[in-house]
Amino acid sequence: MTDRRHRDAPGRGPDRTGRITPRTHWLLLSVLAVTLSTALLLQGYTQHMFGITSDAVTGARGRHETVPRQVTHGGPVIADAATSAHTARVEDRTLALTFDDGPDPVWTPRILDALRRNHVHATFFVVGTQVVAHPELVRRIVAEGHQIGIHTFTHPDLARLAPWQRSLELRETQLAVAGAAGVTTALLRPPYSSENDALDDADWSVLKQADTAGYVTALTTQDAEDWQRPGADRIVARATPRGHAGQIVLMHDGGGDRSQTVAALNTLIPRLKTQDFRFATVGASVRMAGPVQRAGLGDHLQGLALIELLRAGDWTVWLLGVLLGVAGAISVLRAAVLVIAARRHRRRRTAGRGRSWGPPVTAPVSVIVPAYNESAGIEAAVRSLLASDHPVEIIVVDDGSTDGTADLVESLHLPGVRVIRQRNAGKPAALNTGLAVASCELVVMVDGDTVFAPDTVRTLVQPFADPGVGAVSGNAKVVNRGGLLGRWQHIEYVVSFNLDRRLFDLAECMPTVPGAVGAFRRRALFALGGVSDVTLAEDTDLTMALCRAGWRVVYEEGAVAWTEAPASLNALWRQRYRWCYGTLQAMWKHRGALVQRGAAGKLGRRGLVYLLLFQVLLPLLAPVVDVFALYGLLFLDPVRIIGLWLAFLLLQLLVGRYAFRLDGERPGPLWSLPLQQFAYRQLMYLVVIQSVFTAVAGSRLRWQRMERYGSLQAAVGAKAPGHDLPPQEPGSAHSAPYGRVPRQAPYGRPPQQAPYDPFHPLAPYDGLPQPPPHNGDRQPPPHNGFR
Repeated sequence: MTDRRHRDAPGRGPDRTGRITPRTHWLLLSVLAVTLSTALLLQGYTQHMFGITSDAVTGARGRHETVPRQVTHGGPVIADAATSAHTARVEDRTLALTFDDGPDPVWTPRILDALRRNHVHATFFVVGTQVVAHPELVRRIVAEGHQIGIHTFTHPDLARLAPWQRSLELRETQLAVAGAAGVTTALLRPPYSSENDALDDADWSVLKQADTAGYVTALTTQDAEDWQRPGADRIVARATPRGHAGQIVLMHDGGGDRSQTVAALNTLIPRLKTQDFRFATVGASVRMAGPVQRAGLGDHLQGLALIELLRAGDWTVWLLGVLLGVAGAISVLRAAVLVIAARRHRRRRTAGRGRSWGPPVTAPVSVIVPAYNESAGIEAAVRSLLASDHPVEIIVVDDGSTDGTADLVESLHLPGVRVIRQRNAGKPAALNTGLAVASCELVVMVDGDTVFAPDTVRTLVQPFADPGVGAVSGNAKVVNRGGLLGRWQHIEYVVSFNLDRRLFDLAECMPTVPGAVGAFRRRALFALGGVSDVTLAEDTDLTMALCRAGWRVVYEEGAVAWTEAPASLNALWRQRYRWCYGTLQAMWKHRGALVQRGAAGKLGRRGLVYLLLFQVLLPLLAPVVDVFALYGLLFLDPVRIIGLWLAFLLLQLLVGRYAFRLDGERPGPLWSLPLQQFAYRQLMYLVVIQSVFTAVAGSRLRWQRMERYGSLQAAVGAKAPGHDLPPQEPGSAHSAPYGRVPRQAPYGRPPQQAPYDPFHPLAPYDGLPQPPPHNGDRQPPPHNGFR
């Protein structure tokens, strides 16, 4: 966690100097989301709503009062069902071989090879999803003189569908055939149909609707029942006509293993030819004029678009599955690593060295409080610092406040508190001003909306007994925990931020000392040129620079501070956007650590890689989890999807419970963790997406100030760990009820400086001048001397 709240923020929003503005990329993301949703919905409907099972007639036969007698006792080809129904029979000694459920990439080519060897043409009733998957086979069927009919898009029982679904099934299949082979067909065979006398009233309604759409229905007269795989000899026997009457024989080239069908054809065709039977397509066998026609340009183009869209959907689902697996594995790995590291960190701290860094550090400490329009909480912050059980000097640097912050502090007449006024120049400049006038070697930096426990400063500076320690991160906690948003941030601070810090401390690659509670060696900061203002994450930038300079940065969990968190989604968005974008800037600026040795190499190959993996790439994969979960609930096994979600939630709860235990927190707020998955989590990964787009586009993000709510009051007499909240009294002089926004003014523009692009490959590591010697004056040094 980092604090980036103290900067100038003109109301114009992000600087639009890049190629892609934030508004533009949200438009692009919205278009992508709509396109992706459409493709997934269509893919889910076509691939998972129905499916090829078998060609056995499903369910009991219904009433058949509306089926005309001339159809029940007529031929297998039915036309004009919606008006004056009539049928056609196959000519004597003619066999129309028909194949359903294809095309199949394995069996359709083998059946076509068998037909070509025997110089026979057949009719293929194709399934739309298979056409989309294998359009080249449809083209081959047409090119070799065979006839195409449609067998619906997803192979459902049409009688069980609503009329609009029937129309969709027929239209999609027709478009798929038009896109694949450039032809349209008037032949239809409904799935699960058989002979004329098996038609019931529901089936007849399907045929009438199909007739209205321009289709002629082709039923069967003889079923080879090859879908049962009874053996090639049985298939031949069942497909052989009894007598000289013409037949439409039902066989299959898809839907399963059709090796017996291929073997049966090699026997059946030569045998029937010797008995003077001829083979023809369905249309030719009943003398039907041109059932297959060349498709119009519009249908062909629409068909091509449909095929590409569905193929993209199939590829997307496959990719989502892979990414979901990667995201899941990374999440489980992270949880395991965090828990193991936290356990080792706790054992190390309680088993010797962690309890004693060396001789107690008793040297006085300079506490720098950069303040801009902090009148709502500055008194509580300063009084809590004065209540410290460690000697401190307090330096409040008023950065051009317009709400009387400096006047308020001065009016308190508190001993040991110095107020320095400067024109508005930003938080880094205010910190550098405080460093220039500080009289102590050890410096604590604290935000103006943060209060300390009496022992926080003393606990925070004890690691400096080790001469290799250059900075110490304290334990920042959320004070305004009311409502779901407050609880969620409280959970995030305890679980995510603090577990991460324990891991970074153990791995000696701490990337951030938070602005809310951190301590530094003054000479280490002077050696770096002070606090840099070239990124929005001055605390992360400063910490990484210390690591690269060879200093060790540690985490002291017992140094507790309470800080205000955003109380609205809008404020939270602005804060986290700055944090994330500033972290990306700092990572880019210090990317050279990846190839360095020593402490810098640990930061690069451990800290930066961890941040990239878990704070950038994993949030970018988070939308995949949500999209695939919705897809799975709609089209896959919802029980399995819910089970996986519950398993991950249980993992988060267990990790959260352990983190709360380590921090001495009551686990009550964890009840809201399941709800966090439906709002807070999405906000966080959208922040990362926004930040990455802004960085890639080269846009510059300006500072914006977080609203102050006056939730804090001086923690006089407060206990440190157990970590209970500092006492608050409603209506006290300088505290405001939760959610109340104090008056404030926007930051002004800082002094002009040369433009800096932290994402540019030639961005300098640092270029700040050395600070001037402390002159002991209450006024700050010139801005061009130490910034």
